[in-house]
Amino acid sequence: MGTRWLDDDERDAWVRFIAVVERLPGVLDSQLRRDAGLTHYEYFVLAMLSEAPDRTLRMTALAARTNATLPRLSHVVSRMEERDLVRRSPCLQDRRAFNVTLTDTGWATLVDAAPGHVATVREHVIDPLSPAQVRELAGIADAMLRRLDPQGSATPPARAPRTGEPDGAGEPDGTGEPDGAGSTGSTAATGSAPGGR
Repeated sequence: MGTRWLDDDERDAWVRFIAVVERLPGVLDSQLRRDAGLTHYEYFVLAMLSEAPDRTLRMTALAARTNATLPRLSHVVSRMEERDLVRRSPCLQDRRAFNVTLTDTGWATLVDAAPGHVATVREHVIDPLSPAQVRELAGIADAMLRRLDPQGSATPPARAPRTGEPDGAGEPDGTGEPDGAGSTGSTAATGSAPGGR
């Protein structure tokens, strides 16, 4: 079968998309390093732990959720342990495995970092788009992720629609409303502040 070359419209879409892919990580990383002393990946690790039961995940699960190799994650976790952001411990169900737990210091660091992060996400990703375009972006990302991540291991769950009044137990979710205590929205992926627990 011959190469399916991109037509003009496809090439225009690809060139613009790859420009975003190349530039956005640096924007997010620079803001977090400057304001919170975290890399974007470290923020992502803290965010995924904040949304897990007991704020704890196995190393293998955390690596999958953050799209990292185990050696890379182990190096980052060791660095974060030195700052008391996370704690590593043997898994009770499998002594060959290790769990990573978000510490109180890590939680406080994440909560402090979230407002600046969400402001950056809003400025560079959300605010340039109309509400309809934001919904289209979610659909486009889902379509790509079905190919890139068919098992869904690194894909955050969609936030369930709210049913009833928020209880105010959590941090703001980036919409200006209190986030409910049972929130599972992805802090890192959506720019939301950590949900209350």
